[in-house]
This record gives sequence, structure tokens and C-alpha cells, in this order.
Amino acid sequence: MNLKSNNPFLKNKSFTKPVEATVFDAEGRPVEIIDYNNTMTINGAINKSFILLFVLLASSFFTWYMVNNGQNPYVVAITGGLIGFVMVLIASFKPNYSQYLAPAYALFEGMFIGGISAVFALYFYPEIIMQAVLGTFVTFIVCFLLYRFKVVKVTEQFKSIVVAATFAIASYYLVSWILSLFTSWQPVHHGNSLMSIGISVFVIVIAALNLFLDFDMIEQGAKKRLPKYMEWFSAMGLLITLVWLYLEILRLLAKLSSRD
Repeated sequence: MNLKSNNPFLKNKSFTKPVEATVFDAEGRPVEIIDYNNTMTINGAINKSFILLFVLLASSFFTWYMVNNGQNPYVVAITGGLIGFVMVLIASFKPNYSQYLAPAYALFEGMFIGGISAVFALYFYPEIIMQAVLGTFVTFIVCFLLYRFKVVKVTEQFKSIVVAATFAIASYYLVSWILSLFTSWQPVHHGNSLMSIGISVFVIVIAALNLFLDFDMIEQGAKKRLPKYMEWFSAMGLLITLVWLYLEILRLLAKLSSRD
């Protein structure tokens, strides 16, 4: 079965590789030896996801404390975001190091999230931070329950639609960013117009749909008995989606607050 996800991080080829056999029979043919203590499990991936989430939240709160004591939030956010991005790139090519890279990503991404949240709280709309956190948590729980009880089934058509929508969003953001650097063009998703708010709602929906594909990827990875380190790798991928979802909800709430 060809596993696919619209989360680029979870499309790593390691998700298509079962545990390699190291034993051969008398005729030289490989014999698959299944060591269930050294293969990926759903519970293992879930537990590691909670560990990473705890690290991210702890880092975010510490960053918030630093900002309240005079640290420049922009410096912290940019530093954490860049280093976190490097962690993702390395893990994409070296997933066997995920047990080290995933906690490092959560730590630095916590700095990024904490810095960005502090900017909104100190200079714009402090009340939206907890609203964004609650919105992200509720969205995650709802998506998990819908997937767990098979209300939403991750079919190939479902995957294709989400992949296409995600690619369109990424392309739009990239082109908008490049144009804003070299021209005076104002991207449509900036500001608080109804169109801008509509775009944010659409992006949040696509980010939420990513969660279904991530859940499915973790389940299929466990069925294929992938190596144990893939628990960290998949947990890291799920955290990436949650961070994206939180940022988009935060942006939407800021737009809505600015219209009051």
C-alpha cells in the first residue's frame, strides 16, 4: 500500500519501509523477523506526541517569561523558528535521528510560538492567545474523535483533495511573500477584509484536514511495523500540523478583533 499524506514531513520514504530482515534461511532467502519491542506502535506515537507537546508548551511559557522581563520577542521568535525549521529539514533526510531532533524541534518551536504569541499579547490583542490555544485543542479533539469512530474516512480521493488544497495554499503564500519583497503589492490575505477572513477560514479547514491524514499515517505506519524511531518522527510531524493550525487560528482571531 502506498502511504500518502499532505503533510510533506510525513511523506518521508521511511514510512514505506518495513523493518528490514537481517536473518536468511538455508537457501539464502531473507526471513522477516518481527521484534515487536523495536517497532512502531500507535500508543508509542501518541505518548511521544504528548512529550513533544509538553516540551513545546514549557518552552513557550519560558519564552513568554523572558519577553516579560525585557527580551525582544521578535529575536526569540525568529531564532526559534529558523532553528526549528533546520531540525525539520534534518529529520526529513535522517529520520533515524528523530529521537533527538523531535525534542529539539519542540524546544525551539516553543520559542517561536511563545515569541509570536507575546507579540500579539503585548502589542495587539492579548485576549486572543487563550482563544487560539482553546480553538486548536478543540479542533484536535474533534478531528481525533471523528477519525477514531470512522465518521471521516481517509480515502485516496480525500487525500488527493487535501494535498491539492495544501499545495495551492503553499504556492499562494510563497508567491505573495516574493511579490511583497520586490513590489508594493499588498497580499489579499493581509488586512481584515471579508475576503482576507474567508481565506483564513479556508486555510484553517485545510490545516484541520491535515490532522486526519496524519492520524492515518501513524496508524498505517504501526500496521507496517516500521522502526521504533518512527514514533518520534510521526509525533514530530503531527506537532508541525498543530503549530500551523494554532498560527492560522491566531491570525484569524487577530483579523476579527481588528474589526471590532
